[in-house]
Amino acid sequence: MHDTDYLTIALPKGKLFGLSTDLLAKVGRQTDGLHEKSRKLIITNERARLKFIITKTADVPTYVEYGAADIGVVGKDVIDESGKDVYELLDLGFGRCHLMMAVPKDKRRPRLEDYAHTRVATKFPHLAEKFFVAHGMQMEYIKLNGSIELAPIIGMSESIVDIVETGTTLRENNLEEIVSIMDATARLIANRVSYKLKFKQINSLVDDLSKVLPA
Repeated sequence: MHDTDYLTIALPKGKLFGLSTDLLAKVGRQTDGLHEKSRKLIITNERARLKFIITKTADVPTYVEYGAADIGVVGKDVIDESGKDVYELLDLGFGRCHLMMAVPKDKRRPRLEDYAHTRVATKFPHLAEKFFVAHGMQMEYIKLNGSIELAPIIGMSESIVDIVETGTTLRENNLEEIVSIMDATARLIANRVSYKLKFKQINSLVDDLSKVLPA
């Protein structure tokens, strides 16, 4: 899986894609035809010896752990939720958001512990469970992949645990954040074997990125 002639980079679809490619372009690691809607599974820059894989955000740590990609860009929340065995090389600083718990405004309870033994809908069951266990709370977890805010509205759950950037979606659905669980930004991650075999290529990229990132 580790092609020593090329450095393979996994990029996430969605909001982080454009930010990632813009940053890579600043350090000369771009290529023609690299866009989110591309139908090609692998896009290659022969001159720079780079290959790009565009995949779903949640799959980036898996591609990197198994060596299908040498490095990848993904949010810290996704890394921690996945539990994949990867090196975290650099905090890229963009895609800033936070994981939080929210409930319907008209059903807010006095204390966090008052939600023990209730149902929580989330894309992040592992992070949610880790948080609640640390607070001595047993919860029932409902794993959803989209429209998390809908769950408490229709009575499927009492609360949600989800990523928030501005809070607009919460406000539009009469939900209120009651506790912040973790902050997250985009990170550059690496496969452990690739980091040894391609140390020069990867370290050169890390050095170049470090020079253009805000202090």
